[in-house]
Amino acid sequence: MGSMSIWHWIVVGAVLLLLFGRGKISELMGDVAQGIKSFKKGMQEDEKPAEPEKSEPVKTIDHKPAEAASPQAAQSEARKAS
Repeated sequence: MGSMSIWHWIVVGAVLLLLFGRGKISELMGDVAQGIKSFKKGMQEDEKPAEPEKSEPVKTIDHKPAEAASPQAAQSEARKAS
């Protein structure tokens, strides 16, 4: 009485088929399979090392003093100062 016999499992299977029907059980198994595939795909993505982002090199701008940029401006500044 305490052990599970083959007849017990046949009755349980028959009740499940009556309650859920054949279509719903196959849909449920399909959903479970898709969940397992998604989980495996997520695990594979986590195992791959993160690729460094490819960005353009930083562009620098050289700031030259106003006197060095134009000799005429330097001469006019010197005249104003005197």
